[in-house]
Amino acid sequence: MPVTALSPQDYIDALPQDRQPAMEALRQTLLQNLPAGFQEEMSYGMIGYVVPHTLYPAGYHCDPKLPLPFLSIASQKNFIAVYHMGLYADPELLAWFTHEYPKHSKTKLDMGKSCIRFKKPDQIPLELLGELASKMPPQDWITLYKSAFNK
Repeated sequence: MPVTALSPQDYIDALPQDRQPAMEALRQTLLQNLPAGFQEEMSYGMIGYVVPHTLYPAGYHCDPKLPLPFLSIASQKNFIAVYHMGLYADPELLAWFTHEYPKHSKTKLDMGKSCIRFKKPDQIPLELLGELASKMPPQDWITLYKSAFNK
């Protein structure tokens, strides 16, 4: 189902009632913990946190008109997802997260390269995700992103 929300709040308001509290709590956690410089907007049909063109004028290599994506959250059919590009790009950050996850959740980590999936909305480890969000300022993400394309 295509997402037509024009704002993050529209996105949350359009979700089923049972998903709204978890998505709003996740959104607020990220907004409170992301370092200054990231911008919240709709990105690829999800709530996204991006590096705006004012900080990185080159934009996203796939479409330079778009700001550089960093983190997104989405309510998918069978789970709530957190897409954190820093986990994909930074092995140390990934190692930290996978080590810390069991301390914050009784469920097994369900994760792809940059996607963390939560099948039960009430089992999202907000404190851990807030700490994860705080660990990479925009300039660090830009540096890491650029290094991946200058090899």
